[in-house]
Amino acid sequence: MAFNLSRRLAAEALGTAFLVATVVGSGIMADRLTNDVALALLGNTLPTGAILVVLITILGPISGAHFNPAVKLVFALRREIEANAALAYVAAQVLGGIAGTLLAHAMFELPLLQASQTMRTGSGQWIAEAVAAFGLVFTILAGLRFRPEGVPWLVGLYITAAYWFTASTSFANPAVAIARAFTDTFAGIRPIDVPAFIAAQLVGAIIAMAVAGWLAAEPKPKTSANLEPEAAQ
Repeated sequence: MAFNLSRRLAAEALGTAFLVATVVGSGIMADRLTNDVALALLGNTLPTGAILVVLITILGPISGAHFNPAVKLVFALRREIEANAALAYVAAQVLGGIAGTLLAHAMFELPLLQASQTMRTGSGQWIAEAVAAFGLVFTILAGLRFRPEGVPWLVGLYITAAYWFTASTSFANPAVAIARAFTDTFAGIRPIDVPAFIAAQLVGAIIAMAVAGWLAAEPKPKTSANLEPEAAQ
């Protein structure tokens, strides 16, 4: 079933809003409930992975459930979406993400407008974001190629793992990075650190597109010239 562009954009905005509200809100809750940073990170990780499974499952049939400008860039480069539509998706994702941050603040009775002071910078962080985005995009593309019905779980599980094996806790999403600059809570990132995160994410996504395009390409049909001598006889 094909949905019109306005509904697809609304689905992307709504999904990104709920994703960011989960990231920021679970971070606030975890930070309030424990002084153990590792336990707080776990309390931030599990809800994020879980909400991704839910959101991709229910909104995927409407919009593709990307919630991520880096993913949308990849699909535009693959010519699976027009450039103008891709830009509209990115705008919806960014605005939805910021709305999700404001919603989390409202739920926890915090000032709605904030600027994060959490420093996240340095080569390790940038490499981690490139790796995080690479893994996410590769998971999506390979999942769509081999196990399309499993993509919601694959993405949710990948992000759950990437929270812990990347130095940056795996933002892997420019819209999420921008939205997290608007919260001075557990999940925040300084606005000045966001551009480098986004650049790393886009680089990782584009490399993943190239690798997945080669690694998961349709095998060429065998001809008699390719067969082993005994098989050709």
